[in-house]
Amino acid sequence: MPKRVAVLGAGASGLIAIKSCLDEGLEPVCFEKGTDIGGLWNYHEDIRSGHASVFRSTIINTSKEVMSFSDFPPPKEYPNFMHNTWVMKYFRLYAEHFGLIKYINFKVHISSVKPSADYDATGKWDVEYTEKEKDTSKTEIFDAVLVCTGHHVDPHVAKFPGQEDFQGRIVHTHDYKKSEGYEDKRIMVIGIGNSGGDAAVELARVGSQVFLSTKRGSWVFNRVGENGLPLDLLVGRWALELVPLSWLASLVERTLNRRFNHANYGLRPNHGVFQQHPTLNDSLPNEILSGRVKVKANVKRFLSNSVEFEDGTVEEDIDEVVMATGYTFGFPFLDESVVKVTNNEVTMYKYVFPPHMKHGTLAVIGLIQPLGAINPISELQCRWATRVFKGLAKLPSQETMMTDIKNKKEAMASRYVKSQRHTIQVDFMPYMDEIAEMIGVRPNFYKLFLTDPKLAVKCFFGPYTPYQYRLMGPGKWAGAKEAIEKIWYRVIYATKTRPVDEPLKKSGIGGFLKLFVVVAVVLAVIMKLL
Repeated sequence: MPKRVAVLGAGASGLIAIKSCLDEGLEPVCFEKGTDIGGLWNYHEDIRSGHASVFRSTIINTSKEVMSFSDFPPPKEYPNFMHNTWVMKYFRLYAEHFGLIKYINFKVHISSVKPSADYDATGKWDVEYTEKEKDTSKTEIFDAVLVCTGHHVDPHVAKFPGQEDFQGRIVHTHDYKKSEGYEDKRIMVIGIGNSGGDAAVELARVGSQVFLSTKRGSWVFNRVGENGLPLDLLVGRWALELVPLSWLASLVERTLNRRFNHANYGLRPNHGVFQQHPTLNDSLPNEILSGRVKVKANVKRFLSNSVEFEDGTVEEDIDEVVMATGYTFGFPFLDESVVKVTNNEVTMYKYVFPPHMKHGTLAVIGLIQPLGAINPISELQCRWATRVFKGLAKLPSQETMMTDIKNKKEAMASRYVKSQRHTIQVDFMPYMDEIAEMIGVRPNFYKLFLTDPKLAVKCFFGPYTPYQYRLMGPGKWAGAKEAIEKIWYRVIYATKTRPVDEPLKKSGIGGFLKLFVVVAVVLAVIMKLL
């Protein structure tokens, strides 16, 4: 009999978890409290407590090739930066292609997940749940559990002096859906993360004035890179593996300031570009330049119809406030003896396994904040966890796991600005490689350069994409090489919707950056030899 695995949630991570179980010959049983798949990306007009949702206008921040499932490239016709409706189409294609829907139980609320009476001997879990339509509770025993409930469900609403006396409306971005109803209003957006930037830009097009309040400022990236190509496809392994982080940060900051001077726009933070999760927004500089968005300091206090800021300025006649102040996360169905969350901090090995449990039969998926896409990280986490469940991979000792956790927390504290949003921060490629090592699927470039040098060059100097983790090892996919070779074809196909005579110049990096690449690689090699 195959081991039964409870999968909690049918968002992107939940779908990946189901497929990963099937790939390893496990039997997944997925529980989803909603009526459909997609989680965060499944837009709904109404406000649903306990459910994540995007804005009606939300577009992904990472290109389709970077956020793809590693053995299921997005169709060439799909936009490079997909609107949430296209993301849902992609999820449905994936679920249909691999036959995942039949394993999902919808309208089910998870009440508790706790070790079974014989856990010490078996590692099994009791999962208690309620079927909403029947209003009946059941408890089933599972060999393992994959928690895929996300971390954009419970809004963190900041508190400021005088807030209770404010006469206007205050909503969190969790409950903001669209700009209708904000026409001709004077609007304050608090927070300059991705949601705050998106809300400010969208509301600027209908409101009479938008003010964007930020505590620290932020570095602002845009989606479009050189030659009009997706920016995240222009950063390859060579940059992240060979170039010192301080050099890369200096280059990135200069590049961002060439697009627009962050100081002149009131956005420049006091920290470096890699010391805080950056903001990705194509339109914010334009809205600031047009005066429709005005950047303000952190809020000091609210008055009845105005807001005072820490720099002493006051804005009168504020009608609406949108708080983009992040989220808290937790696991109310888990006892604190299993997973304890304090101020958005959690102690888990590689952000996946509770280190103190006797058996590695419960894993949390997608509880990370990467400088990149979550989907491919969740996929590697699931591939690793399911192999641990099956006994094909082993966790290290508790002492080793705690040392790793301690080192990660210290590295995070020394690098990032202290904030509750940086408690689960990871670097995209280094973390992916770290998990891939645990499975045995990290690309071996020495071997690849000997066996297929052209492919090795594409992987190391070309776009960094999830397909690389299907080239070798467990879960190897025969289509991975072709998927890598056709990245630029799929990218250009989606944009070149009118035929033109001029051939595509495939180079994604210009003269200055080419020179930088050569110099950086040579210096890095010399330093390694020394």
